[in-house]
Amino acid sequence: MLPAAARLRRSEDFRVVLRRGSRAGRRRLVVHALTTDPSAAADAVQFSTAQSAARAGFVVSKAVGNSVVRHRVSRRLRHLVSARLGTLPAGTALVVRALPPSSTASSAELESDLDAALRRLGLLSSRRPAGDVPRPTRPADAAPDHGSAV
Repeated sequence: MLPAAARLRRSEDFRVVLRRGSRAGRRRLVVHALTTDPSAAADAVQFSTAQSAARAGFVVSKAVGNSVVRHRVSRRLRHLVSARLGTLPAGTALVVRALPPSSTASSAELESDLDAALRRLGLLSSRRPAGDVPRPTRPADAAPDHGSAV
């Protein structure tokens, strides 16, 4: 779950990001981004990013699937975005809109689409996020690990 300060919740905030922000579309999702200068936010539209933290919101419509599928997609996207919020410039607001192909996508596919969209918007460098450490792989012939060391 994203902390309350990192979430877009008001429909006006979503509307401002969708109308005034940049957009990068991929096969499974579309990312809308609006980067504002925190000191200049007061004289523009009353956009509630007076805080300098980056914030994100998600749009997953019924076209994606039933409620179980929509919630699974939004959980995956929320997890991926939360790992990248710290790397975004201060005052950035993101709206991630899931498209119907996201319902059958794996988390890795969603991650690659999100990273490609953020790179296209100039919000993500080509290197991996700081907290994203590759997991070691087990040999295929190794016995499965069931979590008990005893």
